[in-house]
Amino acid sequence: MSFASPLFLWYFMPAVLLAVLVAPRGWRNGIVAVASLLFYASGAGGTTLLLLACIVVNYLAGMGLEPDEWDVSSRARRRWLLIGVVGFDVSVLLVWKYAGFATQQLDTIAGWFGGSVPIVELVLPIGISFYTFHHISYVVDVYRGDRPALRDPVAFVTYIAMFPQLVAGPIVRYHEISEQLGQKRMHRLDDIAAGFPRFALGLTKKVVIADSLAPLVDECFRTPPDEMTTAIAWLGALGYTLQLFFDFSGYSDMAIGLGRMLGFRLPENFARPYSSVTVTEFWRRWHMSLSRWFRDYVYIPLGGNRRGKATTYRNLWIVFLLTGFWHGANWTFVIWGVYHGALLVIERVFGWDKSPVNTAAWVGRRALTFLLVVIGWVFFRAPDVGTALSILGHMFVPDFGGLTDMVDTALTNQRLVLLLLASTVVLLPTEPVAGPYLESVRTPTATTLRIGVMTVGVIYAAILVAAGTFSPFLYYQF
Repeated sequence: MSFASPLFLWYFMPAVLLAVLVAPRGWRNGIVAVASLLFYASGAGGTTLLLLACIVVNYLAGMGLEPDEWDVSSRARRRWLLIGVVGFDVSVLLVWKYAGFATQQLDTIAGWFGGSVPIVELVLPIGISFYTFHHISYVVDVYRGDRPALRDPVAFVTYIAMFPQLVAGPIVRYHEISEQLGQKRMHRLDDIAAGFPRFALGLTKKVVIADSLAPLVDECFRTPPDEMTTAIAWLGALGYTLQLFFDFSGYSDMAIGLGRMLGFRLPENFARPYSSVTVTEFWRRWHMSLSRWFRDYVYIPLGGNRRGKATTYRNLWIVFLLTGFWHGANWTFVIWGVYHGALLVIERVFGWDKSPVNTAAWVGRRALTFLLVVIGWVFFRAPDVGTALSILGHMFVPDFGGLTDMVDTALTNQRLVLLLLASTVVLLPTEPVAGPYLESVRTPTATTLRIGVMTVGVIYAAILVAAGTFSPFLYYQF
């Protein structure tokens, strides 16, 4: 079930909000937990059992991971329990997401010697990358003593399976939300008043902009290499750069808005990333919850930047190799991760990770950063490495070819206008960020924007949804 579907918008969401609003305070976690499992099962089917199995394992492990200051001997036992449960979580992710990819590579290698290896084909559970990271965050935070384990299984299911963030984030670290899982929180009408404009903004970004650009981007990347031109390559690369931002940031706005309407404060995930002047800054502004997760549970445990430059560079490479691989079982994602890791290391080596003071240098660095990000997105979107290299080759080795008939047909006047309007996001300043601005600022300008989003934006988006023009969120595949 997609946030941008009639079933969700006109039936599921209103029913859940009404139930949470009128039910006794002690029922709210239960309502959210049951609704979340139903939401997940509607799209995941039988793989819901895998989610439930992971929930049971991590819930039981959590109670055995709490530090006991009176029992020093329990430290080794807890360490081994942590290793075991994290190993279980990672193994589940590796098997269900990467077994097919691994066996394909083995089959290719075996083919060089005249042999073959059976290729494993498993249905990828929706959101497995996200709920795996939530489980790891929970058991590690409990083990460290940052937060106590949850004794209430309903509260635990609420944290792991909360439908606003279950499928595509934001990735909520346990210590960020643990205190909100108590039954003492009050659900008020002003939560809905604050959360709905944020949800409306995300719906507008997703349906009106991202989904409108999707057919054009698909046609550009579908163009055969022998028909690819510089114009098509740049049109596809820039179009996808904008489509991905409005799609994923739109989802995040909807998730944060839904969470707020249910009484939860979910972490921010985007802060105008295309306004960055360094790639380092870009990763402080793009998919921020993922960056924070890798920082807390991989980068810092590896030593962070505390053990010299060589170790820092190594840790950055490891983190971004894992970041790329986390996104999908394809060499294109691995290359994308290694590419960004290399850019971050280069910036640190030459001291380019700081914002320049000179205005001309600042403008140039901002343009260069955007260009480098666009190049990376070509690998992220392309179905294979060959297609990515073909597109990049045409981008930087100019030709005088135009658009194919298929691309020309996809580039309607409406999409051209939306492409140009969406492009203005590249020129905006770093502040204010639209989502938090609409949610919390109480100025006449903010009020006007809220009214516009909740009327014109939502109505137009609802018409498009009713017409069946919406598509799944891009990050559902991860």
